[in-house]
Amino acid sequence: MKSLSLIKRGYILIMTTMVFISSTAYASKDEKRTSLEDQKSVAVTIYNENLALIKDQRTITLDKGFNLLAFRGVSAKMRAETALLRNLNNAGLNVIEQNFDFDLLTPQKLLEKYVGKQIQIATMNPVTGEEKIEQATVLSTNNGVVVQIDGRIETNPRGRFIYNKVPENLRDQPTLVIQLNSQTPKAQDVELSYLSSGLSWKADYVAELNAKDDKLDLVGWVTLNNTSGTSYNNAKLQLVAGDVNVVKNEFKHRMDGRVMAAAKMSVMEDAAMEQESLFEYHLYSLNRPTTISNNQSKQVSLLTATQVPVKKEFLLQGNTYYYQSSYGNIGQKMKVGVYVEFKNKEKSGLGIPLPKGTVRVYKKDKSGNAQFIGEDNIDHTPKNEDVRLKLGDVFDITADKKQTNFEKRVAIGKYNYAYESAYEVKIKNAKSEPVTVVVREPVPGDWKMLEHSHPFKKVASGTAEWQIEVPAESSTTLKYNVLVRY
Repeated sequence: MKSLSLIKRGYILIMTTMVFISSTAYASKDEKRTSLEDQKSVAVTIYNENLALIKDQRTITLDKGFNLLAFRGVSAKMRAETALLRNLNNAGLNVIEQNFDFDLLTPQKLLEKYVGKQIQIATMNPVTGEEKIEQATVLSTNNGVVVQIDGRIETNPRGRFIYNKVPENLRDQPTLVIQLNSQTPKAQDVELSYLSSGLSWKADYVAELNAKDDKLDLVGWVTLNNTSGTSYNNAKLQLVAGDVNVVKNEFKHRMDGRVMAAAKMSVMEDAAMEQESLFEYHLYSLNRPTTISNNQSKQVSLLTATQVPVKKEFLLQGNTYYYQSSYGNIGQKMKVGVYVEFKNKEKSGLGIPLPKGTVRVYKKDKSGNAQFIGEDNIDHTPKNEDVRLKLGDVFDITADKKQTNFEKRVAIGKYNYAYESAYEVKIKNAKSEPVTVVVREPVPGDWKMLEHSHPFKKVASGTAEWQIEVPAESSTTLKYNVLVRY
C-alpha cells in the first residue's frame, strides 16, 4: 500500500508539472493568435515536384495600430520567404516583420533552450517517499545532459526536470509570427498564401486486360501524400500536371524530414476531377472539398474508361556493341519483351491529358480471379498520343542469337573503320498459336544491309526492324549480314 501511495503521489506531481507547462504561454502575452478554428476556407494547389501553394483564409480581430499576430496551424515545411498576408476587404493592413517559428516543443528541445540557465530537478526517495528538489544549471545537452548542482558536476542526473516557463520561440505547433499595423479594431478577413514542401501527388492507373488481350478497362487515381505537419480541412484541391521549374538549391527546407510518420490510406468515392489548360501545364480540380490530414495518403478518382482498344506486341530488342568486334559465343540467350499499346483518344474512351504515373495491369485467370501481370511508368501524355507499356518478358517465346561471321574491311573515303558481320537469330514459339515477333536492331555508324532472309525496314537512321512470324510450337531463324562503317 505504501508503494501504491508513492506511485500516486508521483503521478499527481507529474500531472501538476504538466498542467503548469501546458498552461504557460508559449509566446508573448500581447500576442494575438489565430488557429484553424478561425479558418473560413483553404485552397491547396499541389505540383508534381513536392511543392504546393496554400491559400489559408481566416477571420481575425486585431487592435488598431501595432499587433503581434501568431498564425498557427501552418505547414511545418513552409517556405517562409514566400509567405504573403493580405486583407480581403481592402482594409489597411501593413506587415512590418514576420518570423517562422518551426522549433517544436519536445522534452529535448525544451532542455536545449535552458543551456546556461537554471532548472529544478526533483528526485524521490524510494524508501521514504520524500521528494527532494534541487536547483541545477544546465551546462550541455550534447550526447547526454551535463548539469551543475551545488558546485558539483553531474551527467545524466536522475529525476524529473522542472522548468518555470516555456521559451517564447518554442512552439507546440509551427507558427508564423507577424508584426503588423492594422487600421481597424474590427474583425477582418485575411488570406495567408505561401509555398510549402511536404505535399505531393502522383497518378496511379489500374488496367484490366480482356481474355483476348485486345481491349482493357482503365481506372485512374490521384494519390496525395501529406507530410507537411498540418491538416487541410475541407480544402479546395487542385493539381498541376507538368514540369514546373523551381530553383532547387533554394527549395531545401530546414524542416525536410522532420515530420515523418506511417501513412494511412483513405479511398474516396465519386470524386470526378475536371481538367483545364493552365499556361503550358494542365490543371485538375476536384469538384468538391476534401480533407487532407497530416501524415496521410489519400486517393481521389481521376478517370474511368472501358473497352479501350489495345495492341499487343512481342519485341526482341538488340544492342549496338556486337557490331564492332568478333564474338565467339555459340548462341546468346535474349529476352523477348511483351508490350501493350493504346491510343489516348476520345473514340477509345479517353482523350484527356494523362498525368505521369504508374500503370498496373491485371488479367483474370480461368477462375475469374484478377492476377497482376506487370506495370510500367508513363510520362505526361497529351490527348491523341500513344501510351506504350512494357509488362515483362515472355515465358513461351525465346530467342538465341549468334554471330556467324566477322570481317574487318578496308575503310575508304571519309571512314576510318569498316566491319562486316553476319548473324542468326533463332526465335522459338512454345505457344499453341502462331505469333509475330518484332526484331529491332540498333545498328551503329553508317550501315548497309548486305543480305537478309526476311524483309526489313529502316525505321530510323540507326535502326533496322523485322516482323518475324513464328508458327505454333515451332521456330523461325532470321539471318542477316551488315556492313558498318565509322
